[in-house]
Parts: sequence; C-alpha cells; structure tokens
Amino acid sequence: MFRSLLVANRGEIAVRIFRTARRLGISCLAVHSEADATSLHVALADHALCIGPAPASESYLRIDRIVEAARLLGAEAIHPGYGFLAENPRLPEACAEAGVVFVGPSAAAIRAMGDKAAAKALMAAAGVPLVPGYHGEDQDDAVLAAEALRIGFPLVIKACAGGGGRGMRVVERAEAFADALAAARREAAAAFGDDRVLLERHLARPRHVEVQILADTHGTVLALSSRDCSIQRRHQKIIEEAPAPSLPDAIRSGLAEAAVAAARAVGYVNAGTVEFIVEDERFHFLEMNTRMQVEHPVTEAITGLDLVEWQLRIAAGEKLPFASSPPVRGHAVEARLCAEDPLEGWRPATGQLLHFAVPLVEGIRVDSGVRAGDAVTPFYDPMLAKIIAHGETRAEAIARLRAALDHTIVEGVATNLDALRAILAHPGFTEGVPTTGFLAQHEGALLSPPPPAPTEAILAAAAAVLEAQRRLAWPEGSGHRGPWDRLEGWRLFGSARRTLRLREGSRTIPLAIAQSGHVWEITLEGDTHRVEAYEAEGEGDLRVRVGDRQFRTRSLVLPGSVAVSLPGAGRWRFAIVDALSPPEGDAAGDDRVASPIPGRVAAVLCSVGDVVSRGQTLVVIEAMKTELRINAPVEGRVVRIDVAPGDHVEEGAELVQLAPSGEAATGAVRE
Repeated sequence: MFRSLLVANRGEIAVRIFRTARRLGISCLAVHSEADATSLHVALADHALCIGPAPASESYLRIDRIVEAARLLGAEAIHPGYGFLAENPRLPEACAEAGVVFVGPSAAAIRAMGDKAAAKALMAAAGVPLVPGYHGEDQDDAVLAAEALRIGFPLVIKACAGGGGRGMRVVERAEAFADALAAARREAAAAFGDDRVLLERHLARPRHVEVQILADTHGTVLALSSRDCSIQRRHQKIIEEAPAPSLPDAIRSGLAEAAVAAARAVGYVNAGTVEFIVEDERFHFLEMNTRMQVEHPVTEAITGLDLVEWQLRIAAGEKLPFASSPPVRGHAVEARLCAEDPLEGWRPATGQLLHFAVPLVEGIRVDSGVRAGDAVTPFYDPMLAKIIAHGETRAEAIARLRAALDHTIVEGVATNLDALRAILAHPGFTEGVPTTGFLAQHEGALLSPPPPAPTEAILAAAAAVLEAQRRLAWPEGSGHRGPWDRLEGWRLFGSARRTLRLREGSRTIPLAIAQSGHVWEITLEGDTHRVEAYEAEGEGDLRVRVGDRQFRTRSLVLPGSVAVSLPGAGRWRFAIVDALSPPEGDAAGDDRVASPIPGRVAAVLCSVGDVVSRGQTLVVIEAMKTELRINAPVEGRVVRIDVAPGDHVEEGAELVQLAPSGEAATGAVRE
C-alpha cells in the first residue's frame, strides 16, 4: 500500500478521500488554490501546497502544477476525485512520466469513454443498447440541423466531451434548435475546451439508472448493484438512491451484464460507473464515467464496501477478494445540499456560511467539505454537503433523511434545503417511480414559497431570541447580582411589557412580552401564551413549552435574524426588526440590469439601440458550473452595455442599462 497520497481536488471529495487514507495509515497531501488556503480539506491534510489563483483554470486544472506538487510533497500516488481533471487522460499520462501512481483507470480507457460519440460507437460494437441519434464527426451546423429533423423532436443536444449536464440542451421544436445548439456549444467549449456535440432522441419518461463498476488488474469486473439518479435539476443530480427501486429482475440483471460488458470493452480498471436510460422496461447506454461518482456513498451503504479503499488497493495492484458482488443490505438515499436558490431558477448562491449544522444520528452519514465561517465562492461547484440515510427499507431511509433535513440549519447563503424536503415528502417520490422529468412535472408543488409560519413556529422563534438574550445577560455560572441585572423589567405592580418584532417576508409580526423568571407571557394577534424554553441535548436544540404542550425545536439566533425548525413541520427564518433602524432603501430601478452573482460573462446577446421585450435574455453569466441567463426586467431600448464576453464581474455589477419604452436616449457601449 502507498505511504503517501496527494488528492488533486478540493472540498467534499478531498475530505472524504482523506478519511479513508488516514484509516489506512497513508499520509494525506493536499493542493489548493489561493481561495482555498483556509478550507477544510487543507486543514485536514498532513501537508498542503498552493498551486495557483482561485480560477480552476489557473490551479486545479493545471496538470503541471499538480504533478510538481506531488514531487515536492513526496506523493507516491495521486487521486483525482471527481470533476476537474478526473476524466482527463493527460493526468494519468503525466503521472506515469513522473513515476507517480494514478488512482484510476488507464489513459486509454478514459480517452475511449470520454468522447461520448466514440464511446457510443464502441458500445454498439460490444452489443450494449443505444438511444437512436447522431454521433457523427461532421459538426457543420447545417448537417446537425438536418440530422435533428431526421431524428425528430423533442431531442437532446449533448457535448461530446461533456458531463454533469454541461453542454446539454433539450430541444422541443425545430425552431428552437439553432439557439439551443449555440448555447450547448458555448457551454461545452467553456467547460471542456471542446464544442463538439451529438444528438439523441429525447425519451418521454426516462429514468436515469446507473451501475457501479469495480475492476482489478487481475481480470475481475464486478457490478455493484444499481443506483437511481432520476431526480435532477438542470440535468444535474440532487437526490440519488440505491438500489434503484421498482426495476424488474430482467432489467436489473441486464443492466449489470451490460455494465460489465462496457467495462471489459475498454479494458477498464478501478472504480467507474456505467449510466443508462431506462424506459418501458427497456434500457439504453448513456455514458460511462471513468471516475468515482458523487453519489458513491449510497452504494457503500448497501454493500458495506469502502469504494475509495478499493480504489487505492486496486491501484496498488491488489486483487479483489471476492468473485461476485457482495449482497445488498437495505436501502440508501442521498441528498445533495447546495448553495443555490430554487425559487430563482436554481441560481447558485455565494456568501459566508454563518452557521452550518447537520444532525449526526443513527443511519445518517454526512460528507462535507465546508464548515461554519467558510466562504462559498463563485469559482467552484455549489455543493455544500451530501447527506446520506440508510435503512432496512426504502421508506425507512427516506424517513431518516427527512428527519435529518428537518434539523439541518444553514445560514449565510441560500440553499436548496426546502426543495429537498419537499421532494422527499412528495407522494410521487415516496410512492411512485420518479423520472428525470419529476421536478418539471411537480414544480408548482415543490418550488412554491413556504406557507406563513404557524403560531408554534413564531413562538419558538421568540423563545429562542429571548433565551439567547437571557443567556447573554446571565452567563452560565455567573448568577445575577440583583434586580438591575434582571430582564423582566421589574415594576412595583408587576413586570413591564415590551415588544419584539419579527419579520417574515413582507409580514411584520409584533409580539408583546412580559417575563416572570423563566416564563414569558407572549401575546400574538390578541392571544396570550405562557411560554417556557429549556436547552435540549444537541447543538441549538430547545425544548419549548406552550401552555400544557411541549415540543422540540432547533434554532439559531444571529444578529438580526432567527431561524427555527419544527420536526416534521418545516423550517422558518425571521428577521429581528430593530425599532431604531432606518427604513429600508428603495430597490434599484428597472432600467439597470445587474449581475445577481459573481461570475464570468459568457455572452452578450444585445447591442446598443436594440429594442428588447421583458424577459428577453441580454447577458449570459457563467458561475459555479452554471450558465445564468440575465433577462430584461422591462420592455425598453438598450442604451448602454458595460461588459464584454470574458469579463469577470462581481455581484451587483451593472451589465446593461435600459431606457424603458417611451423614453428617448442615445447609447454607449464599452470599448
């Protein structure tokens, strides 16, 4: 086994690999960008080296700097993780030249499966079923348009060198093909440096099912059960589970056989995943990921294997000690907690994590690369953590995951937490067989704003604020020195009343409060409630008593805000209104179009003088592996453009200025 291992990655996957390496007695070596100097994966490493500025193209994608770091740090092996260089055949080639072991498949296997068009031709020769489409070399726009008409609509455009949903577009009708092709090419070129695409028929109700492969250098190739990854947004997975539910035995065995055949066709060694589309009890090859998948923990949960350990053992030349796949035990479900706003088109979010807490209870595993205080930047993937639940049945695993999410609190950046909870509670997921169109089909129910907070949540929020104030005034063990230290506002004829104002959205909630010892009398909308709060076991947990009823809540009080969650009911966030603060300023005018997030300008789709309609795309911003289309807020004329393709912009930077309809103006454009 290796004595030292360098992880050519960052964040969650680097932390996860270090966990196994340390258990095996392997020294953990990290590389990092300037933006990641204080990140968790660096803090956990035995040795770390900065390899460049924040942009991945200048750090994590620099093969020369990574190999040089391996030499300087004395690494015997390099693990690529996933993303970045994990499927770049030049990295294992550079490792071989430097005398460092690459923990993964051969460059030839990566190259064979990395080009989607070539891979499909290879799979067809191996007898693996394919979706009808065009996988040819001729990339002329006219040829692609003609092939699209032959295949028929709807169809899917995919980047030949793609992955993770980037460079992928679903086209419903012929009139939209040209624009979708241009967008897919642009995204593919930015992500992979290769704008070639292929076309495939778009299946109506497909499931995304994949098979985990483990293959050693001694000829053993195993298919380790299956995973269903159909719950996706922007063609990127957010919930995965294993084994894939509701599959006929014939399909399940057929998938395993096809996955093994695919691996053998390219002489595959190490861990990999073969992805399929399943529809109407038929399956078709989608692609092979020649790396560890993000969702590998669900397979680990049901097989009992540590896949990273076996990656390392296989790379060290060891033979798999089993000739057939281990038996499956129970069911596992994983949710990807991401910094993004589902109500704003899943727009990535940036900022500082003021608080980050996921409950660690039986049956729950959390893989994360962040902690409270870390910055979420626009340079990398927005995933904060993977929360994995294992149970004896699918229902038990889902219930455990829902309970964990109910008690997860993240403050400082927007997240998809509420959307994950809604998906896991939806009968279409819990009782049905979801397809890749699940989110679009149920968008109204899943992504609607949460209902107003119920009375219990408001009282719990008030109790959390009051309890925090009490602890601040009476620190633990200090006692109180007399009536001047007491918070209830003592008066000769009883306690004084004061007002706490909470704001939920546009709703301001005044609460009249009188205190006597540990009991508050809180008046809300004319009703007075006797409320007590006690610390419960667990960070941020309170036991709240309202009248004769008690319940547990998880809360977080920050300067200016309070967040509470009630088990099985939901999560709510309130602003604490300062009576002395000035009124909020007016919102920015509709004539100025600003960037909602830091990022790079991918395209400017308007010119000075253009008359644009409301909702028309003016600028495309690329951030956190996502293209954001910045649309005109009103109908008007473009009078100024302040950015050009390739520019890096900060959040709030002005992009375009409009003159609303009816206003005459002359314009300017940045040279």
